Amino acid sequence: MSRYTKSTWKKSRHLNFSVLETGDELKKRAYGPGQHGNDRKRKPSEYGTQLLEKQKLRTLYGVNERQFRRLFLIAKADKETVTGLAFFRILESRLDNLVYRMGFARTRAGARQLVNHGHVLVNGKKVDIPSYLCSVNDVISFKGDSPLKVVKESLDSKPASVGYVKVDAEKLSGTFLRLPERNELPSDIQESQIIEFYNRKL
Repeated sequence: MSRYTKSTWKKSRHLNFSVLETGDELKKRAYGPGQHGNDRKRKPSEYGTQLLEKQKLRTLYGVNERQFRRLFLIAKADKETVTGLAFFRILESRLDNLVYRMGFARTRAGARQLVNHGHVLVNGKKVDIPSYLCSVNDVISFKGDSPLKVVKESLDSKPASVGYVKVDAEKLSGTFLRLPERNELPSDIQESQIIEFYNRKL
């Protein structure tokens, strides 16, 4: 399945979940899109609930189905960490996500574009793969000829910060300090449902 490139607000309303993590998409119309969006009150089946949770998490991080399944299998193979938390940590370790978490872009899509266009450095080396998995203590910065105005404007908007990254706004760089804990991640996603969804398919 290809990456979703249409209206994020419509997708958020369909999932009843803020993909942008601001809640703005649901403030005006907290129901599904379309003329019958306000009439969809039927309780979903168990499978439907599991599918919905998977779609919420996949859309949040902007990952296509093939990548998402592959990352889940990596998380499931981790014997030291609970599968749900391991899955979240892998998704949070993606380069595009860390660029977003550090406040260098206002959305993950914007962060993905910065990476795709070759503006981002990891430990001083150019990485243009948004799905690149960073390690703890990796330093993310920008090439000298990058459009830093966009990055500075994003930082000036004072984005919400998270405790597992450290940002130097003056140098336009950030460090991935540690892996996140579950209480630092989206609370309205039930990862146990996603695990059940894949367990019945694998």
